[in-house]
Amino acid sequence: MRSGVYLGLAIVLIGAAAFHPLRMSCLAADQAPATQGDASEVKGDEGGHESGVMWFIRCSGLIGLFILILSIYFVALVIRLFMHMKTEVEVPPDLIAYCREAISQRNFQGAYDAATSSSSFLGRVLTKGIEQLQNGLPEARHAMERTGEAETVRLEKQISMMAVLGTLGPMIGLIGTLKGMIASFSVIAISGVTLKASQVAQGISEALLLTFEGVGLSIPAIYFYAFFRNRVSTIAAEAMLEAEDLLQLFFRSGRSKTTTAPGPAAVTRHPHA
Repeated sequence: MRSGVYLGLAIVLIGAAAFHPLRMSCLAADQAPATQGDASEVKGDEGGHESGVMWFIRCSGLIGLFILILSIYFVALVIRLFMHMKTEVEVPPDLIAYCREAISQRNFQGAYDAATSSSSFLGRVLTKGIEQLQNGLPEARHAMERTGEAETVRLEKQISMMAVLGTLGPMIGLIGTLKGMIASFSVIAISGVTLKASQVAQGISEALLLTFEGVGLSIPAIYFYAFFRNRVSTIAAEAMLEAEDLLQLFFRSGRSKTTTAPGPAAVTRHPHA
């Protein structure tokens, strides 16, 4: 929520920075219309000696800097998701093996403690199911389903910013394009000086550069959003299947123990022991 507020404030500041040069260009055109041709020639001469990197930085401006910051954030987000949003992390094989071994040895409290101590998708879902076994197996399954839905939302929130970047990337670049187009044509309209086609094309190419940068951010953001969205679905499906199997094993083992030796060792009492 806080990151969304910061992103909105940054967009407002970028918009203000984009339209401020428009007003300055119009004032400059009114104050010195006669020197427009000379200034254009000087700029053309200087542009011939300007390197491609410097031209890229100059044309990008503040809006390009903002897109660069978003790109760095996007790369860091993708790296973090690749490291943490994995099936081995959310559905730990060690937890599954330990719970199966503990249940086979009738160590129900150990299996419950292992599930509780795990912060993974499987651990949280299985913990909720075991806690609700005292109300019956259907109620335990329903509790696991509700917890599974909440965990799926938790994972989807981690990738939601990529969808935002994929949508806002072209829009932020379009602000720069509009600023450049308006500034270029306003000089022609206000000064009344006939400019060369190359000069107009240069201004348009500079304006389109920002759109290119925005689209360059948007395309990988949309792709990785779809990629991690599929991964979230895979993790949720595997976690729920494993949790269902472990809950069934927990219930059957506890029921057989209750049948052979009824008393305080009932399965529904072990999670709270």
